[in-house]
Amino acid sequence: MEQAAAGILSGPESGRVFEPLLKANGLSDKKVEKIITRYLQEEELKPYQADLIRLQQHLEKSGQRMIILFEGRDAAAKGGTIRRVTRYMNEKHYRVIALGKPTEEQRSQWFFQRYVSQFPRGGEVVLFDRSWYNRAMVEPVFGFCSEQEYKDFMKGVVGFEKDLVRQGTILVKLYFSVSKEAQNSRFERRKTDPLRQWKLSEVDLQAQGRWDDFTMMKYEMLRCTHTAAAPWTVIRSTDKHLARLNAIKVILNSVDYEGYNPDLDFIADDRVVISGAREIELMDRQRLKRGKFIS
Repeated sequence: MEQAAAGILSGPESGRVFEPLLKANGLSDKKVEKIITRYLQEEELKPYQADLIRLQQHLEKSGQRMIILFEGRDAAAKGGTIRRVTRYMNEKHYRVIALGKPTEEQRSQWFFQRYVSQFPRGGEVVLFDRSWYNRAMVEPVFGFCSEQEYKDFMKGVVGFEKDLVRQGTILVKLYFSVSKEAQNSRFERRKTDPLRQWKLSEVDLQAQGRWDDFTMMKYEMLRCTHTAAAPWTVIRSTDKHLARLNAIKVILNSVDYEGYNPDLDFIADDRVVISGAREIELMDRQRLKRGKFIS
């Protein structure tokens, strides 16, 4: 795609057409290539986004419920992917849920209760930007829950999800996996970009130092909660565009919906999309080879 963008700039008309505009806006060729590449990437998503609308119409017609979990480290491209998934969808039939800290009343309730209260009605899609799996990763790493609360969650979540699926809810669990270097680069950008500074929290600032802790919790989460009824799909998200495109493919492949576009390539890139079982196997190999996890 970057080659295509470069080709546009290097064509015979480029100097005559683009030069005044570039000078007026102080844009370098490199910046323009980046803008064109981003435009082409968004265009590549559109046919798949159109099929997301068809999927949504199928759910509405059939009365099925769908939940999509977006989990992963901070700056792993979860939010950007959610925006691409929902960009053209019917706002009446989907909700994005990003819950904050629980209230004192919620702390006294059954742990899953505040999530269940947000579950979809028939024909609706609910996308959780972080979910009940906060208790499997963020909360134990930062001491926001007790060891017993963590153990109770890990024992109960498999049965909870099995019942959810058995009663007809389509559950898609996506874990976005970003490299330590890419995460650090995105944090540095957030520090200096006024449009992104709101994304940088105190927890984010500690994420790099707690990298190994998060990796261990990721491993335990996948090992204990990747099941036949509710499997995990891992999305390699160092390349944001490929992560978004392939996450959409995974979502589309999770429902046998009517009227899908037969011209689309629905096969996910196996360099980007990894099954939860395969990720566990890879992490086991890393640990055996080096004595510790490295991703």
